[in-house]
Amino acid sequence: MKRATLKRLAAALLPGLTLVSAPAASQADGYVTLGATSEGTPAISLGLDRTFSLSRWHPQLALRLGSGLLLLPGDDRDDNAAWTLTPALRWTFAGERGVFAEAGIGAAVFLNTRHEDRHLSTAFQFEDRLALGLPLGSGELSASLIHYSNAGLKRPNEGFETLSLGYRFPL
Repeated sequence: MKRATLKRLAAALLPGLTLVSAPAASQADGYVTLGATSEGTPAISLGLDRTFSLSRWHPQLALRLGSGLLLLPGDDRDDNAAWTLTPALRWTFAGERGVFAEAGIGAAVFLNTRHEDRHLSTAFQFEDRLALGLPLGSGELSASLIHYSNAGLKRPNEGFETLSLGYRFPL
């Protein structure tokens, strides 16, 4: 990617990272995911997130708020990237550090409105996320399926999916 592109991404990423890393009762974590898109191209995510307890509603419920950078290296200058803001409800099946499931609807702002053979129409895309995970060492291992789409705000609405494995680690 070009240096100017990386500077624009960094500028777009800062507000979300500030929100996630702001002082609060819970601690921030880092995460990295590796996977592939529905086109078969690599998908890499890097970011920060924070989990907030929702135990006053139910002891197994939490809210995870993440902000990061999605990198989509492509062929022949078809690279793309997005800033993501991902809230997700988390249900932990057994205790505080057990197997968990997450679901959420967030947002992504892409640098380009094209990815490989897909025309996204708008830089703004919704992010629908489903994930399953479990504790591993001091962090968590998860598998996620994410769908990006502009929800029909503008045609064509050629969204795409990513399937990824990720590791979340305490900072």
